[in-house]
Amino acid sequence: MTEERKPAFPTGSTGEIVYQPEGRQPGPAVPEDVLIVLPVRNTVVFPGAVVPLTIGRRISLAAAEEAARSGRRIGLVMQKDPSVDEPGPQDLHPVGTIARVVRYFTARDGTQHVVCQGEQRFRALDYLPGLPFLAARFDEAREPPSESMALEARARILKERAIEAIQLLPQAMPELAGIINGLEDPGQLADLVAGFLDVKPAQKQQVLETFDLQVRLDKVLELLTHQVEVLKLTRQLEEQTKENLEERQREFFLREQMKTIQKELGDNGDASELDELRAAIEAAGMPEEAAQQARKELRRLEQMPESSGEHSMVRTYLDWLVALPWTKLDAETIDIARARQVLEEDHFGLPKVKQRILEYLAVRKLNPEGRSPILCFVGPPGVGKTSLGQSIAKALGLKFVRASLGGVHDEAEIRGHRRTYIGSLPGNVIQQLRKSGTRNPVFMLDEMDKLGAGFHGDPSSALLEVLDPEQNTTFRDNYLAVPFDLSKVFFVATANQLDTIPGPLRDRMEIIELPGYTQEEKLEIARRYLVQRQLKANGLSAEQASITDAALQEIAAHYTREAGVRNLEREVGAVLRNAAVRISEGSATEVTIDAPAIRDILGARKFESEVAARTSTAGVATGLAWTPVGGDILFIEATSMPGKGQLILTGQLGDVMKESAQAAVTLVKTRAGQLGIQGFDFDRHDLHVHLPAGAIPKDGPSAGVALFLAVASLLTGRKVRSDVAMTGEISLRGLVLPVGGIKEKTLAALRAGITTVLLPKRNDKDLEEIPENARRQLDIIWLETVDDALRAALEG
Repeated sequence: MTEERKPAFPTGSTGEIVYQPEGRQPGPAVPEDVLIVLPVRNTVVFPGAVVPLTIGRRISLAAAEEAARSGRRIGLVMQKDPSVDEPGPQDLHPVGTIARVVRYFTARDGTQHVVCQGEQRFRALDYLPGLPFLAARFDEAREPPSESMALEARARILKERAIEAIQLLPQAMPELAGIINGLEDPGQLADLVAGFLDVKPAQKQQVLETFDLQVRLDKVLELLTHQVEVLKLTRQLEEQTKENLEERQREFFLREQMKTIQKELGDNGDASELDELRAAIEAAGMPEEAAQQARKELRRLEQMPESSGEHSMVRTYLDWLVALPWTKLDAETIDIARARQVLEEDHFGLPKVKQRILEYLAVRKLNPEGRSPILCFVGPPGVGKTSLGQSIAKALGLKFVRASLGGVHDEAEIRGHRRTYIGSLPGNVIQQLRKSGTRNPVFMLDEMDKLGAGFHGDPSSALLEVLDPEQNTTFRDNYLAVPFDLSKVFFVATANQLDTIPGPLRDRMEIIELPGYTQEEKLEIARRYLVQRQLKANGLSAEQASITDAALQEIAAHYTREAGVRNLEREVGAVLRNAAVRISEGSATEVTIDAPAIRDILGARKFESEVAARTSTAGVATGLAWTPVGGDILFIEATSMPGKGQLILTGQLGDVMKESAQAAVTLVKTRAGQLGIQGFDFDRHDLHVHLPAGAIPKDGPSAGVALFLAVASLLTGRKVRSDVAMTGEISLRGLVLPVGGIKEKTLAALRAGITTVLLPKRNDKDLEEIPENARRQLDIIWLETVDDALRAALEG
């Protein structure tokens, strides 16, 4: 059997269920000085406001039923966190509003509703336990009479602002302004305005908790002022949008009328413009696929109104197709003698590089249809990589374009953006070809080793298609979406180092390495090119100012230390600017700058030969290092101290160099008898090896010989010769193994004033790479074992 349950609340004539206290069992007795509390979410009820509330939680239903049954007032308090379903005293704000239950009913869908009218503020003191609902002892907050002039002034301003806000709100009730005008009590006015403000519940709660009337008026006035400004700005934006729409509609109607008038007069301007575009497409000499795509887009353009946003996109696309050099080829004038003359005039030295360029030009002359290799010049900054590309273009009589790849990390920079994106453009390759106006320029891809990769794709992978002769005949830019033939472009790339260039990309290029310059070569370059260029840049003539060879030698040796000549040119420019000042002042008409004057102009020497000073004690050796900007010398210092036999390594060393240092110490220990250091107790002494310039990371195995000699010098007390520098990896058997960067390292030794260089015997094949004048000035000793290094480097 099932028990038929009757509704707790009988229905009224309107269909809603009205609460009737008769027939209900009374709940626990609630003392008279205790207030029944109904927690509400995201709602703040102010005194005087009539608010309908929907209730459904157990404690809320119990509180509403008890208040309706007993006819008592109820306390409406907002929760701190609306997501809490069973709030306790700690979850409620301390201040709420005492309200009278006007009506309590159940709707047809079964939801419970209560209509409350706020009367006054209260502060909850403590909550009573053991009741099915929340109840608290409380303290009523009665407002004192308000008759001061300050309150009256604030209330008047608040009325004006409130009426202004009502006028800006289209959905506001018109009678609300009359109600506000009729209020004389400042407290009631502040509560009424705060109630209809569109602000966060937390801000309304702050107003409710403000008992000081003057402070409350200021808070409400501040919130209302902000609201009025927002409403004004909204109204202004709506009016501007409406004006823009009306202007566009007006422009559309005028254009349609203009088209009709032009049609009647037989003067169709758009049609003639489209005819010109059609003729340009036919005259561009595009391949069939590109021509079909252009005609298709032109037909679409004819059907589009000019005011359409897509009209300009299609028109721009067609302009790009028409402007590209589909068939234009500049005539190549390959004269090997003239090319050799141009290379000699523009660059000093670099015999191997020049010879390889001439070989390339000779093959291109004999087989014009052959697929040429892509040349990649690799070398330190300032050695003339970019200017070599310009010289090639000059020798061939072709145009020269350049795209800098440094910092490029988006594949679209190479291959272009798809036309679906607003503001899309072709990639750098197509852009530069349009700029050149020919299909066979000399195209330099500068700083290829500085390509990046990001979430937009890998640009180095996009370059694979550009630089592959098997693929670049049908290079497809994302913007054009049709193939373009790049096989006639003479690509030349530059880089400072090869390590950061991906293997597949490096495999598509022929690497030509450019070494750094010796002091003699720098002197000749400065005499031939740099001085002339800086004279012109500073507005001087050769008769007005000149620099002697001794002065140029002084600048190159003591004011620059680089593989290239870029800083040398800057210092030459600084010297000539000093001469320009003297000539402009009238203190001199002709200026000849000699070596003694360099110190007065450029200041104290920036670089001194410090090898002798730093290797004047035992335990210091001079190594040779390779860097992306050329070679450099490296000092290695060793010392010992009482300890526990530990090896201390400092100077920001990498793992490979740390292992080299450990191998060097082990090798010294195994050869203690041969070195005459049997009396040294390794177990009671710590060895400390340091490489100065600690802010610069260092790594690699090539410092093995220098590390071994530094430790051997320390323990034997024999100094390493100050004019000796060395490089080479060592093994535990004492063998000296080959290393890379021999050319750069020997040139660095020469720049630092070193006269003897110790190199691994197995690197003798690299001897030809060292410039001939550097070989003449250096005494090169080949090492097979560390014994050879000991005999050549240690004094005594």
